[in-house]
Amino acid sequence: MTDHVRQFTVDVEDDGIRLDRWFKRHLPDASFNIVSRWARTGQLRIDGKRAAPGDRIESGQQLRVPPAEPVVASAKPKKERPRLTEDQMAFAESCVIHKDRSALVLNKPPGLATQGGTKTTEHVDGLLDALWYELDQRPKLVHRLDKDTSGVLILGRTAAAASKLAAAFRGRDAEKTYWAIVIGRPHPLQGRIDMPLAKLGGQRGERVAAAMEGEGTRAVTLYSVVD
Repeated sequence: MTDHVRQFTVDVEDDGIRLDRWFKRHLPDASFNIVSRWARTGQLRIDGKRAAPGDRIESGQQLRVPPAEPVVASAKPKKERPRLTEDQMAFAESCVIHKDRSALVLNKPPGLATQGGTKTTEHVDGLLDALWYELDQRPKLVHRLDKDTSGVLILGRTAAAASKLAAAFRGRDAEKTYWAIVIGRPHPLQGRIDMPLAKLGGQRGERVAAAMEGEGTRAVTLYSVVD
């Protein structure tokens, strides 16, 4: 614990991220509630101006952070990620189809989820400890593919690269092409499908299907048979 106000300079790796994300990366002992309280009381500042947890920060900016507060020991120890087996590491490396300083590109097979969830223990995120290579940080997911969808999955190898890639997907600047096998030939050859979709459960697992009018989420698809 320190009794003095702390000053930090935003690094280029953190350019464009939210202030609360900066705390998670660099001062994880400062919980969101603590950061919010510092903001409400005017103790948290960016370049001398009052700041909020959701503010975006830029490289070179000066952060004024209050003294650290005592950390209350958690009753539950932090859960560590399970150590990967040699087979899991070899499988993760076999999925890599491109690697450079900023990004990794994986060929995700069908049946493998991108992230974990209820009853989902095998996923891409759980294999990323095998893909540090020469860097000192774990690659980061910037978008997802459905479990049953195979295809290209891009990972950011640095915080700055992950932030820019995530922004490209979030802003729909990234162009994505999906291929699917269909039974039969669509008729007419060009058309517009305006039908709500909803997630349904069942013995085959969760799936998306057409819903009744007034239910689900509206979905519009324009299609054209090109060959």
